[in-house]
Amino acid sequence: MSEVSSSCIRRVGILFAGGPAPGANAVISSAALAFLKADIEVVGFLHGYSKLQDFDEEKSPLLEGDAYEMLTFSSIIGARNRRGIMIGTARANPGKMIQCPADLDDPAKSEPLKKTYLGLRSLGVDALISIGGDDTLKTANKLYEWQNHAQVKERVRVVHLPKTIDNDYNGIDFTFGYFTAVNFMAQEIRNLEADARASGAYFIAECMGRKAGWLSYGVAMAGEAQMVIGVEDIPLMMKNAGKPYNGHLDIGVLVDHIIELITARRARHQKFGVIVLAEGLAENLPPDFLGATTLDEHGHISLGDVHLGHLVAKMCMKRLEELKLPKTKVNGVQLGYEARCASPHAFDVMLGSCLGVGAYVALVEKNLDGHMVSSVGQLDHCFVPFCELVDPKTLVTEVRYINPNSDFHRLAMLLTDDLGNKL
Repeated sequence: MSEVSSSCIRRVGILFAGGPAPGANAVISSAALAFLKADIEVVGFLHGYSKLQDFDEEKSPLLEGDAYEMLTFSSIIGARNRRGIMIGTARANPGKMIQCPADLDDPAKSEPLKKTYLGLRSLGVDALISIGGDDTLKTANKLYEWQNHAQVKERVRVVHLPKTIDNDYNGIDFTFGYFTAVNFMAQEIRNLEADARASGAYFIAECMGRKAGWLSYGVAMAGEAQMVIGVEDIPLMMKNAGKPYNGHLDIGVLVDHIIELITARRARHQKFGVIVLAEGLAENLPPDFLGATTLDEHGHISLGDVHLGHLVAKMCMKRLEELKLPKTKVNGVQLGYEARCASPHAFDVMLGSCLGVGAYVALVEKNLDGHMVSSVGQLDHCFVPFCELVDPKTLVTEVRYINPNSDFHRLAMLLTDDLGNKL
């Protein structure tokens, strides 16, 4: 690490928001280590923005042990491989009411962002390291932009570190936690396959991945599943079924696609199997299937409430009966939550550590603000401006889907398509 004056930053804050991911503590502790070695104090904010967005100097001050803790050399020893999140997490969103740039000038809508800023400054924080998914990136950008609009005198610089086991992030090839989650759930797929083989049954494994199919595809390939279906496959699946695609998934088409697999395997005397479905398929179902599902702080439906795997499994058994095909037991299972705090894979520890140290490089060595830390090649740092990741007009991010023409997709099809289709 080059010797660059860090006098402009005396104290840095770190917070983690959104769902857990393996390798989180590698990110946090490595970032803290880099700053502490430069004699910069490190504040770990507990449970994301929960306390910051409600800050009031008189009524709701930020108290050590309740809202934050000071990270020290002794508190981060041995933390890189530790499960969980040493500073906790939450889905609190101070930018919830900001839907467009004009809202940043609305005192009522921007009040939580203002409170967050004032809370940071009350502790003398000069820069904030935000760790989280695309929703947390949007919040980091809103805090960055709000300071521009408010023309604050004492700026809190903001850098973001990308986190999601879904791996659907623009600006980085792979996110920390992805390979651990794939490895963990692939083992569960292999266990299910052994169960299916022994009992002559099928498992419909609903795999985490809200928007894109990266996680379900990785799990299916590593777990040797017989089929995988992600959101990227919907248009072609509808086309092959002779159905128009209007942005919604016809669940009957999905069921018939699975029945085709079961029938083809039975003809080869293979009366068992595992099909992996991306949970994000549920978001593409018609509204009548979703019903009154709950929404989180970022406006997303609770996909766990849909129980896609169980729903499709029941419909498959009913369809088999309608077609007068041999009776086959089809079971639905949900995979994902158990992987979020799994013991991190070595690569995720290394990548997480790279990103954590990258926060120091961004803030101290490169004097950046409003950037996401990324990694390319042999864990080389690169820094992506928020404006390249967040639409300046809508303040939303773009999901990174799997390209159906990519080698990654072709590989997944080769390894998991048990219908005999050629590439």
